[in-house]
Amino acid sequence: MTILKAVIPAAGLGTRLLPATKSQPKEMLPIVDRPAIQYVVEEAIESGIRDLLVITGRGKRSLEDHFDRSVELESFLSAKNDHEMLAVLREIADGADFFYIRQKEPKGLGHAVNCARRHIANEPFAVMLGDDIFVSQPPALAQMMDLYERQPGIIIAIQEVPAPATRLYGIVSGEALSDTVFRIDDLVEKPAAEEAPSNLAIVGRYIFPPEIFEALDQTVADSRGEIQLTDAIRRLIKDVPIYGYRFTGKRYDIGSRLSYLTTNIELALQRPDLHDDLLAFLKELIGEKLPI
Repeated sequence: MTILKAVIPAAGLGTRLLPATKSQPKEMLPIVDRPAIQYVVEEAIESGIRDLLVITGRGKRSLEDHFDRSVELESFLSAKNDHEMLAVLREIADGADFFYIRQKEPKGLGHAVNCARRHIANEPFAVMLGDDIFVSQPPALAQMMDLYERQPGIIIAIQEVPAPATRLYGIVSGEALSDTVFRIDDLVEKPAAEEAPSNLAIVGRYIFPPEIFEALDQTVADSRGEIQLTDAIRRLIKDVPIYGYRFTGKRYDIGSRLSYLTTNIELALQRPDLHDDLLAFLKELIGEKLPI
């Protein structure tokens, strides 16, 4: 069954990036000249998704405004004959159908995904975390959708992480079926390095069948009062095949100050209009040649 819908959970408070996120959603922080969530939306659209449901929370109204038409701004650009930027803004608004649901309480990622059940109904769907940027060709989500067409089930993006970093991720165990596909037999949420079953971490892209909603209903909140998506996936291990997928490309996590800064620099260096001047500045700043 073709996947046409994606859910983007974007209701988190972004506390690791305070005070910048006190009045600005983390997902709207700029990466070069676009808010972070726009990279996620562009990946979805390039993968063939046309129905995007964004899970929001208090103070997230700017997300809705960004993906809406701005008549005043478009009129201003039209009067200036700035047709290039006018086309860019219209493409942002017209690339997909956007829908919004507010997560009224911060009860974790699993609860946020469960907020989408009426909109998703009985269809398979994608989940794309709003603060994880994937740069790849073809898009990472498209790669996962291709696997789903061949091997339906739950598809989870995975990547290797250093042993000390396992405590920051859900970690999977199982059997490698190929260089890119891993049959998962268990998932552990944020284990210490000595307790981790592998160094394969779950990162911010998923494909789910609608059965995930019943599993979420049966999942008990953890000690912090949050419903963990990983716990719900574990409930389906015996009933639904679960695959980890090593995507081709690179992932950028903007969840910390350092990763946010390095993501900006690296993505700016990938821009032909910025690369040479930025590289010259960095060489001058550091005082030595950089291997870029």
